[in-house]
Amino acid sequence: MPSSQATAEVKTPYTVNLSTGDPEAKREEIRQYFHDTYDAYEALFEPLIDKVAYVKRADALRHPLIFYYGHTATFFMNKLVLAKLLDRINPEFESLFAIGVDEMSWDDLNESHYEWPDPDDVRAYRTKVRDAVDKLISELPISLPIGWESPFWPIMMGIEHERIHLETSSVLIRQLPTDLLDGEHPAWPVSELDTQPPSNSLIEVPGARVAIGKTQDDPYFGWDNEYGRYERDVETFSASQYLVSNREYFEFVQDGGYETQSYWTDEGWNWVSYEKATCPRFWLPQPDGSYQYRAMLKVIDMPWSWPAETNYLEAKAFCNWKAAKTGQPVRLPTEEEWYRLLEYSKLPDAPDWQERAPGNINLEGPASSVPVDTHAFEHGFHDVVGNVWQHTETPIRGLPGFQVHPLYDDFSTPTFDTKHNLIKGGSWISTGNEALQASRYAFRRHFYQHAGFRYIVSDAPVDIPDDSWETDPEVIPYCEFNYGSEYFGVANYPEKLAQICLDVASKRSRGHALALGCKTGRSAFELAVGYERVTGIDFTARMIRIGVQMKDKGYTQYTLPEEGEIVSFHQANLQELGLDCVRNNVEFMQGDVSNLKNIYSGYDLMLLDTVLERAYSPAKFLKTAHQRLNPGGLLVISSTYDWQSQHTERENWLGGFKVDGENVTTLDTLERLLAPNFKQLGKAQDVPYVLRKTARSFDHNIAQVTIWEKGK
Repeated sequence: MPSSQATAEVKTPYTVNLSTGDPEAKREEIRQYFHDTYDAYEALFEPLIDKVAYVKRADALRHPLIFYYGHTATFFMNKLVLAKLLDRINPEFESLFAIGVDEMSWDDLNESHYEWPDPDDVRAYRTKVRDAVDKLISELPISLPIGWESPFWPIMMGIEHERIHLETSSVLIRQLPTDLLDGEHPAWPVSELDTQPPSNSLIEVPGARVAIGKTQDDPYFGWDNEYGRYERDVETFSASQYLVSNREYFEFVQDGGYETQSYWTDEGWNWVSYEKATCPRFWLPQPDGSYQYRAMLKVIDMPWSWPAETNYLEAKAFCNWKAAKTGQPVRLPTEEEWYRLLEYSKLPDAPDWQERAPGNINLEGPASSVPVDTHAFEHGFHDVVGNVWQHTETPIRGLPGFQVHPLYDDFSTPTFDTKHNLIKGGSWISTGNEALQASRYAFRRHFYQHAGFRYIVSDAPVDIPDDSWETDPEVIPYCEFNYGSEYFGVANYPEKLAQICLDVASKRSRGHALALGCKTGRSAFELAVGYERVTGIDFTARMIRIGVQMKDKGYTQYTLPEEGEIVSFHQANLQELGLDCVRNNVEFMQGDVSNLKNIYSGYDLMLLDTVLERAYSPAKFLKTAHQRLNPGGLLVISSTYDWQSQHTERENWLGGFKVDGENVTTLDTLERLLAPNFKQLGKAQDVPYVLRKTARSFDHNIAQVTIWEKGK
């Protein structure tokens, strides 16, 4: 709902230089950047004139806007809690609004699982988070440069994350019914400029060697996928002078583009057939055959000179159509070719822009696109950056030297699946890190953003690396651990653990089971042999995406380090493991055992697999575990009792310390916490396991397994 006084202007300073200057002045600069970002996000939601606008699903593949309104504040809290810089403000909100921003199978989009709070309550929560972060900015020690290890890095992470959602949430608002929006809100004016659409032409771009990626000493905040180094020679190509306008794209529509399968990839034609699409999403067909256009807050007459906004699949189909009509090798540019065009245009990076941005970007113009011939660059090109993002042929992948940040280890890697294509250049609402030349953002090919395209003509083959081999160094040991060979005669640990569960439950109800800490998923599949339905949950999407691959495709492929830089290649499949028949009975979700959503309940079995010793508040879960189980349900706990302060603060350990001179073991604490609601079945048993690191380096561990029955 709009505030009592509508925001008239959104401040969009450029992202902060984190390397140079006076530290205390830098503290104040970061504080101002934080508040400007927070204010901008608040202003984005002001045009929502009814509470219904917050809870109505604008897109079937997205949560309603109330989720995104709370999500960015929750992100601040969850990352700062993980960094041990803040304590929780509202655990319920910080679970509710934590996960579900991309179309991943572990994003829970089932509306029956949510009771959305009142927007005013979320607004009050956001205010508390704002105050907490502001106080933290005041109190944290600061020194320059600010890098990955600095306590200010997660603050910058939260700021830049909110700026991402400033844009992505605007796309969702653009899909809401206009009667739920204030179409004349002063902060979001739509351009009134529509000129005669220019005729597009091709301009040659000389070939050159292109380098992509930045180093850790780069002065500006970056996401993990931006770091590393990749060089490649780019052949000479020709590129369209302008982005494809609505008028130019209309030729494709008029020529039966959406009815001609040969123009589309298989994925694209499946999308067209499913959506029954006849034109881009933001074109509104009228009964008389004309079109209107959906801007962010209102419907206007079709601006034929503005860039056509499509998903990748439509952009690719247009290029294939144009290739068929002209006989030329027309396609979208690769990421490397876009960087070559950028370099050829001699455009400085965002922090070096002087008084104004060189294009329609950074919210320095209207809250909409403008005609494609408005902003000129070197050599006659227009909109090299700004107006709308530009689709590329390149699926996102890590650059050589890529590594994840420990506070956000699954920002990028879940998209390294060859299904997320890079978009480049930014749109009218791209700010902060999004406006930097080094930024690398990717979306599913059927997704809509404020994105369009320019085409190129080139005979150079498009190199699409097959990244289907898992190479994440933190994940591949657990691929082998779950699905690979046995070592030194030690049985497969996830299989053994699941068998213990199945044996003890052989004469009990076996409806729904929960596998917490499921890693790459083997234990969940094994439990499905005896249970009707199994949910596997792990803290990081980096792990569960392997389980998702196994469920969806029946197999996964991964590399294993052998010696130095030598690796071997492996494939595991469910059919060989005798588990292919149960894969439809398993689902994988992302979750935090210390702050697990209440919807995860009603289980006949809960398996906790070496997850307590990695939880920041293990006792919190154990005290309420009985509420998640059906009467007579089983709680199976496997733990190494390997308590480490980097995961769990000393005062939250369950054991491994002395009280009044006496040893307190984890088992002692388990018995004390669980006794009111559980009885222990049998004695604790040891289950060894071996984790392979290289061909000649292994970790040999022994987990202790205890079984607890909830009272009836």
